[in-house]
Amino acid sequence: MAKNYTQSMLGENERILLITRQHWFVLFSAILAEVVVTLIVIAAISALTVISLNPLAALGFLLVLIPVAIMLRDILVWYNRQYIVTNRRVIQIFGIFNKNVVDSSLEKVNDVKMTQSFFGRLFDYGDVEILTASEQGSNLFKRIGDPIKFKTAMLNAKESLGFDEDRPRAQPAESIPAMIAELDELRKKGIVTEAEFQAKKAQLLAKM
Repeated sequence: MAKNYTQSMLGENERILLITRQHWFVLFSAILAEVVVTLIVIAAISALTVISLNPLAALGFLLVLIPVAIMLRDILVWYNRQYIVTNRRVIQIFGIFNKNVVDSSLEKVNDVKMTQSFFGRLFDYGDVEILTASEQGSNLFKRIGDPIKFKTAMLNAKESLGFDEDRPRAQPAESIPAMIAELDELRKKGIVTEAEFQAKKAQLLAKM
């Protein structure tokens, strides 16, 4: 479902280059308390069952559902928070049912700042801040996994986008005869010299 939602946001000729999430440390720290509480409740249920306190044991089974439900929510929150690099933009998606999407166009990205602590380098996570020329100003992605790969993919996409935009586009072959005819009219009116006409004509014919 998440993949289909992501694909539905892509524009024409837009393609995904990289998808990442926050490091698993973030998920682990979020669910650690729930795991501990669940284990304590299960241990208490086992003790009550041994001494045949069945009503309290049944209550314990109900209580264990609370930390388990919170843990499942935290897992879904982590899983549905995605950081995506396409050939046109950087997208941040978060939300389980209500989706929130934040875009940063590669055209407006001025700089990228990456911060990694000692443990971040050790376990391969870090913060990536995108500085843009838009009203938003900056977009901070905290504790994402493999930040170097994320930053590299984004910079390579921006470079490729600029190259594609700066590269001269070939003229359609069917428009070249019309352009030569227009140049010929300019030559007849004296606006273009014979030498200029012949030189430009040769350039246009070479593109056919």
